[in-house]
Amino acid sequence: MASACTGAQSVLAPAGEQASSLFSLLQLMVWVCGAVYALVLLFLGWSMVRIWRRGVAVANDAPQVDPADHGLNRTMLVWAALILVGLTVLITASFLADRHLASLRTQEALRIRVTGHQWWWRIEYRDPATGRWIETANELHLPVDRTARVELGSSDVIHSFWVPNVAGKLDVIPGRANSIDMTPRRIGWFRGQCAEFCGVQHTNMAFDVKVESAAEFRRWLAAQARPADAPADPVLARGAAVVTQGACALCHSVRGTSAAGRPGPDLTHVGGRRSIAAGTLAMSRGALQGWIANPKALKPGTTMPVVPLDAADANAVAAYLETLK
Repeated sequence: MASACTGAQSVLAPAGEQASSLFSLLQLMVWVCGAVYALVLLFLGWSMVRIWRRGVAVANDAPQVDPADHGLNRTMLVWAALILVGLTVLITASFLADRHLASLRTQEALRIRVTGHQWWWRIEYRDPATGRWIETANELHLPVDRTARVELGSSDVIHSFWVPNVAGKLDVIPGRANSIDMTPRRIGWFRGQCAEFCGVQHTNMAFDVKVESAAEFRRWLAAQARPADAPADPVLARGAAVVTQGACALCHSVRGTSAAGRPGPDLTHVGGRRSIAAGTLAMSRGALQGWIANPKALKPGTTMPVVPLDAADANAVAAYLETLK
């Protein structure tokens, strides 16, 4: 229980405007409902004492009229009033929180498109300079103190987009365009998660979230817009040839090369990401090589097929992908 109170994936450690508003509402609900629960236990104890007193009175042939009975009706009226006040407070607070979240939607927002797949996330940014969409995968970058409007879609089944520290939760439904606003207030790394069971690898459908300064975000986005660099090293050139001219190119794209596949994640700058396979493995050459060699052993049910490569080609591919930053 204590591990859920802080960290990079906790509603109890808000780092965004929307998350803070929801957390304040949660705190109020806990206090109001906690007070009501304490009173329920108090009245339960009181009723048990009254029953015990009546039992003693019956045993002693004493009158069975409890003096507390005279105030019972008055107590019930007070109890009903407390419930009415408590519900009114919660309804009002919920309305005000909803109005606050709605007011944030009037702000100018950075446009981001997120598409859920089994089991990874396609992420696209609208380039403010050219209007083109810049694609990446499984890692969301957000500028601090600026609202981002995330447009959600699904390519297969129902998913749910959730970054607990920054904003609320919203379903990702095939054929339906949903959107959620995110206004981060604290720089750092956080973790997003699919919160709707979507198949055998639902648990391993996560994504890293980096909140950074406006200047750092602009530099990162400009770097993401550039095509992949052509390698000069012979080993890396061999890896590039395998990726862009072999079976990998059927599912993956590497901008600046002939690889233009769409079923899988864009690999143009995959080496610069914090993890691979939607948060399943930390980024490293060994993780890349293991994933390429046998993805189904690391993520059972994944749709990525095994691509037969000899040891030299597998090493070259992993080395090449690691340099795509």
